[in-house]
Amino acid sequence: MRRPPLFPSEGLFVSNAVIRRIAVSKKALAGAVVAVGAAGSLFATVPAQAAPANAKAIAQQMIKDPAQFAAFSKIVSQESGWSHTATNSSSGAYGLVQALPASKMASAGADWKTNPATQIKWGLDYMNSRYGSPVGAWNFWQAHHWY
Repeated sequence: MRRPPLFPSEGLFVSNAVIRRIAVSKKALAGAVVAVGAAGSLFATVPAQAAPANAKAIAQQMIKDPAQFAAFSKIVSQESGWSHTATNSSSGAYGLVQALPASKMASAGADWKTNPATQIKWGLDYMNSRYGSPVGAWNFWQAHHWY
């Protein structure tokens, strides 16, 4: 049995079998779209990259001495709030430890803009070379509100 033309001006006919195949394909497509949407909402709850809380955990693994970690943590909390993308709009200082110029952190790794571990490594090296330790840097920070 033939169906009437889809577009009377064209005189085209579509068989019932073709219509059934199209309908089945649309149902399968709709099911796939629902499945992808459900999976997307599941994945939306997973962070895409290391969050500031993870940066703190990375620092704690890298800095074994509790006093040194506490001092480092106080500085980073004051300077960037543990945001590895923090940028000072007036000076251009960047990252967890607010390096100025920010590109100095490249000496610790090419991924300095995006990797909290690289920024932590650079910050520790800076604090150790300039102030002797993170505790020394924190003592200076408390007196001057910069380091």
